[in-house]
Amino acid sequence: MRTTLAIEQWRAGDRFVERLDEPTLRRVQPVLEATYAELRRRLGSAFTVDELVELYEAGGGWALDLASRLAPEHPETWDARIVDAAFHQYLRQAQDWGGGRFLALDRGDED
Repeated sequence: MRTTLAIEQWRAGDRFVERLDEPTLRRVQPVLEATYAELRRRLGSAFTVDELVELYEAGGGWALDLASRLAPEHPETWDARIVDAAFHQYLRQAQDWGGGRFLALDRGDED
């Protein structure tokens, strides 16, 4: 169940970013890109949904620190929902994820 909750939170982050006005989105985009790049550095290109959830549950302070360093003059870019959106974007690269769903059907936590 924890995986489902994390994914829903990440989707909500994506929806939040989609609703941003254009000037705010331009300020947020570098934060999204840097967070995505850091996820790639931390997990690599071969990872599972569970590994991404574990990293998320370990705490996202590093991502918020990254945002505040990248855009210290724009605190609106430090919103945790932006981090969630980056996780959602990175989720699409998971080995066991495709087309918006798990590729492996024998997952016990998805009931």
